[in-house]
Amino acid sequence: MEIEKIRKTIDKDTDEAVEDILTEVEERYGEIPYIVNFMKDMPELFIPRMIYENSVMREFRRMDPKTVELICIAVSSALRCEYCLKTHVRVAKRLGVSKEEIFDSILIASTISNAAVLAEGTRSLDSEFSEDESEKQNSRDGTCTICNIASELPEEE
Repeated sequence: MEIEKIRKTIDKDTDEAVEDILTEVEERYGEIPYIVNFMKDMPELFIPRMIYENSVMREFRRMDPKTVELICIAVSSALRCEYCLKTHVRVAKRLGVSKEEIFDSILIASTISNAAVLAEGTRSLDSEFSEDESEKQNSRDGTCTICNIASELPEEE
């Protein structure tokens, strides 16, 4: 969101600012997403959140709206947020994104999610079954033998 637009929004009467934001959201999405509707009665949280969200998701010029929605779809898929996913699929469809493009973003998300599971799982497995006693001791001390970062987890007994 441009600074001047943010100032104008903040300077408005609270109810008017909320209504203006809701109107903008509905124009952009074609609907009012659940979270937005839920938070509208908490203007002290709603207004700053929406200003931030608009600044990140809609107002910068480095990505076009279709790309932003494809990223939202991928992240929603990876996080398994059914409601966000359905909302962003609808928005992408309204923007003219094809079913195939949407599916490609879901495939990419599934590949990265799969890699994350494998990376975490194999690191734990490798750490536990390491033949090097110093690596085992580091692991027991809470230090990752691969990235050398200390863990915050309690020690095993």
